[in-house]
Amino acid sequence: MFSPIPGSSADNVLRLTLRSRSSTTPEETRTTWRADQTALIICDMWDDHWCKSASRRVAELAGPMNEMVEQARQQGLFIIHAPSSTVNFYNDTPQRERARNAPHATPPVALSAAERWGTAWCWPDTTREADLPIDDTDMGCDCAQKCTIREAWTRQIATLRIDDRDAITDNGQETYNLLEARGIRNVILMGVHLNMCVLGRPFGIRQMVHLGKNVALVRDMTDTMYDPRREPGVTHFAGTDLVVKHVEQYWCPSILSSDITGRPPFRFKDAPRP
Repeated sequence: MFSPIPGSSADNVLRLTLRSRSSTTPEETRTTWRADQTALIICDMWDDHWCKSASRRVAELAGPMNEMVEQARQQGLFIIHAPSSTVNFYNDTPQRERARNAPHATPPVALSAAERWGTAWCWPDTTREADLPIDDTDMGCDCAQKCTIREAWTRQIATLRIDDRDAITDNGQETYNLLEARGIRNVILMGVHLNMCVLGRPFGIRQMVHLGKNVALVRDMTDTMYDPRREPGVTHFAGTDLVVKHVEQYWCPSILSSDITGRPPFRFKDAPRP
């Protein structure tokens, strides 16, 4: 039996502070979600990355993220690990079988069939969102000397524990099957990289919103691919904040990991102090 955590309770209820925005004005709303109707999806927290700076930030983020996942699991959230294009590493595991064997559910809208980087992809929706506020056309490596793009990843970073109750998939239909089989209405997303995969993957923010789920981003448990030498010429972490604001304005609200853990939010060691 676990002890109640500030911001949550032992009564199957998550107490969340959702931050959204109309234009540039942030608005916070306190709400409750049933834990047993909520999934936590971890996007592309790979064991390595072609960009050395991105790989270092994932390694730094992974420990605090694992602590949050452990707390979420104790509170009854369903955990889906989604390390895109590496799920074959887990082929013989019960977590992978759980995703493959979930009963088929027909989605209310067609799932994206476009392909990019080894999975289906949801491209920016010009009917509801403006252009991203950062220029990532160079793929966002912020190392002093640009890294060579390659497929460096083989699995999810080992820091993130995969429990017997979890599932593993990078497939949109499998993800929807898992959610529907459990009556899950709410989806919390975290991981990397926000301007690319967290938004665009077939289990990501755009797809989950189109499917009618209540979606929230964990804004302190994400990162972007952004080089400050590109527009708008702000720091890497300020660039991430701009993309968070974009998500809050056009797609879904955000929360802090504190809503789950009751602890101070995560901050990268190189990020400026508030």
